[in-house]
Amino acid sequence: MRNRTDTIRVAVAETSVIVRSGVVSVLKRISGLTVKPVEVTSPDGLENCLHTDTPDVLLVNPAFGGWFNIEEFRADAVHSNVKCIALNCTLTDGALLQSYDDIVTLYDTIDTLRDKLLEAMKDTTSEDESGEEENAADALSQREREIVVCVVKGMTNKEIAEQLYLSVHTVITHRRNIARKLEIHSAAGLTIYAIVNKLVDISEVKL
Repeated sequence: MRNRTDTIRVAVAETSVIVRSGVVSVLKRISGLTVKPVEVTSPDGLENCLHTDTPDVLLVNPAFGGWFNIEEFRADAVHSNVKCIALNCTLTDGALLQSYDDIVTLYDTIDTLRDKLLEAMKDTTSEDESGEEENAADALSQREREIVVCVVKGMTNKEIAEQLYLSVHTVITHRRNIARKLEIHSAAGLTIYAIVNKLVDISEVKL
């Protein structure tokens, strides 16, 4: 397992080009830490970033996109390993900020920002190490297991989305993550996996 603090991927979600560019510039100047910052300017851009090059840390203005729903973000298993740090540019509801892993203000020093990033990554590393001995079945979230079962039963992405009350885009994202975690890229392979791990009975499989 790589050392999560070797390089930290940080997505900076902020609509103000001045603030966003300034934060990215500071991130690149942190000594003793390699940070790969990505500028995110819109909710659509954030969605694309999360599904193409998932960041280790999301540094986001709570007012991003009108209002960033941190609870909804955390509820999605796809984002489970992403640490969320609030970029508090204006006075914001303190109760809301408590839902974030940490808070960064425009008055923080470079050293303070560095320490907060390292603290966030330390928590992530501990979580990774504690789960190193999980088997493949345990590595999947409950939602991912449900999707595997649906795929094995021959359901289309649209049918899976309707049954599980998800968007088709979310289903596709989950399927990508399942393929990455299990290193299985075919329905036939998933079928064998599901049967071996007792996710389905062979009588349920659509042949």
